[in-house]
Amino acid sequence: MKQNPIILSIMTILLLIGCSKDASNEFDLKQLTRVEISEEKSEQDFIITEKEKIKSLRKIISRIEWERDIKPQMAEKEDMIATLFFTYDKNMPERLTEYSIWFSEKDGSAAIFHREKNALGTLDKKNGQALRELLNNN
Repeated sequence: MKQNPIILSIMTILLLIGCSKDASNEFDLKQLTRVEISEEKSEQDFIITEKEKIKSLRKIISRIEWERDIKPQMAEKEDMIATLFFTYDKNMPERLTEYSIWFSEKDGSAAIFHREKNALGTLDKKNGQALRELLNNN
């Protein structure tokens, strides 16, 4: 049986597109269910589960401007470590990702390091301050 090269090419492309979504390790912010915050400076850990706070966090996280393949060159240890919990299926374990967060005292902005993706993100003054207030209100 002779294979049609066009159909074979289309099937290969569809397979690669389907697999690349899983391989990219992207998280759907709509599936964010809770966030665990660790602050070494104050030795406090707490969990955010309130729906309104999670909704606000989703908005702020979606505004992060990411640069991939960058290691942070910070003079100080991070201000916070945020572990984000994503629930895609209630019968399956949650998926986790971890952010290290530094807040700038000088301009109010924030720098976020996504360990899994080896990416450095930034938030402007407005969003950095909103993130800080949201995470410090616990």
